[in-house]
Amino acid sequence: MNEYSEFSPGLPRQADMGAAGAAPGSLAAIIGRIEEAVEAETQAIRSDPAFDIKASNARKSRYLYELNRAMKAGRPETMAEHRDGLLRLRQKLARNEAAILAHLNAVTEVANLLKDAIQHAEADGTYSAGQFGWAQS
Repeated sequence: MNEYSEFSPGLPRQADMGAAGAAPGSLAAIIGRIEEAVEAETQAIRSDPAFDIKASNARKSRYLYELNRAMKAGRPETMAEHRDGLLRLRQKLARNEAAILAHLNAVTEVANLLKDAIQHAEADGTYSAGQFGWAQS
């Protein structure tokens, strides 16, 4: 689907089919869509500085909503059929979490460097205690 929503830029208007022709609301299709979105986000976080994480978060939230609805509507024997897919999804989410945490740590480090540089530039000694003779013991 190449059509995009006018209300959420960058997000598909309708959910794509995902897993090999499965119905859009089926658990296998939902798991497939989540896996694709998580893999794409993980790769983009690692390689694309202009990646739109807000749109990706919105997409993942929508898919999580779909997954929750499908899980609530499913029967226990149906859930057992999708165990491998859910375990695979859990592993991909763990890798995604690691990439997001690395990204956040890098952003925090850059912010701290900028803060320190600004403080150093502002602290040029103009109003230091030594200027007024108060620092003498």
